[in-house]
Amino acid sequence: MKLFKYQQINAALKQQIANLSGEGFKQIFDRIDQFGIKKGVDKMGLDKYIEQCAIVAATSGAVSGSGGMITMLIGVPVDMVNLITQQFRVTMAVMYHNKGSYNFGFEEFMTMIATSLKVEAGVALTKTVMESVAEKLLLMVGTRTAERLVPIIGGVIGGTTNYIFIKRVAARVKELEAAGQIIAI
Repeated sequence: MKLFKYQQINAALKQQIANLSGEGFKQIFDRIDQFGIKKGVDKMGLDKYIEQCAIVAATSGAVSGSGGMITMLIGVPVDMVNLITQQFRVTMAVMYHNKGSYNFGFEEFMTMIATSLKVEAGVALTKTVMESVAEKLLLMVGTRTAERLVPIIGGVIGGTTNYIFIKRVAARVKELEAAGQIIAI
């Protein structure tokens, strides 16, 4: 019985990865207001903007982990989409801050995301690269899911993990941009 449930969960996870890597990233990317990111960075500065994104990510992590199994079932997918959105916003903010341009194409942007996650990315963006990015993100969320079963501790762990993740992504993107390791747009 346990083997059957594990196979169902594994199949569902693979389906989520396929969905996310297919059109999911593109849909998230298309819904982000790139001009709004420019305005936010101009008004607050890069570091405060990154801090705001980390707090938004931490909030969804805390909420999705705070109610145990009930909020986990609904909250984890919502939290994952928010975490990806905040990662995208932070990456765009750093790119804008360093390049002065705020209008990025999806393929160039995904190359940057893949590079920041240490996923090998060539000149051509392939579905395999997008699946690798999706798999890393889903695995990160999956390792936290077990800890989220305990309501209060789950909220603290979820919020803290999301906050640290966004701050690390920002630091990695800044490092890559400073070293010129990002493919120029």
